[in-house]
Amino acid sequence: MSTNSQSGSDESDDDQQQYRQVARRSFAAEYADAGHMFKESDEERAPNFALLPTGHKMNRAFFVGTLTETDDVGNDDEYWQGRVVDPTGTFFVYAGQYQPEAMSILRELEPPAYVAVLGKPRSYETDSGEINVTVRPERITVVDSDVRNHWVAETADRTMDRIVEFRDGTSPYFDTAVEQYEPDMQGYLGHIAEALDSLQIDD
Repeated sequence: MSTNSQSGSDESDDDQQQYRQVARRSFAAEYADAGHMFKESDEERAPNFALLPTGHKMNRAFFVGTLTETDDVGNDDEYWQGRVVDPTGTFFVYAGQYQPEAMSILRELEPPAYVAVLGKPRSYETDSGEINVTVRPERITVVDSDVRNHWVAETADRTMDRIVEFRDGTSPYFDTAVEQYEPDMQGYLGHIAEALDSLQIDD
């Protein structure tokens, strides 16, 4: 499997848009900070977006990492949680009856395993007032270390591009990102270094 097959645009399963939203790559550290969700119009079926702290919108996330843990956290019905780890942190994936294929993977796959995930950002507020950002998976695919390494390298490049735009003040959602997050670009540069170091260790 190539990453290109997983990262292509894909029609939303919760809207009937005539266009497709491109999946974006981000490391877990930035994704976890992307708690601001918004729509660009008041139309009923307008897509939801997460705002990345580097100033870009995300309707779909594409990431590759190590599935380290799965657990059925549902009460009456199955509702599976998966923890997918990249070099910078953890993506939390949740799949229930409306994501049967992804739920089946989480139920049957024995961690640890490399997986590629395509899904929708979701956020919720905890009792303590913190915003947690999760993923509702549309597709989960078992991959190998080469795919994982390719994703890390490409995501490092994409993140660096967004950081450069942000520092130049040319990010599409620069003002909103500053207002919502006061983001630390130096910290994200550190995460890029951590990710690239992981490739050297794996080699």
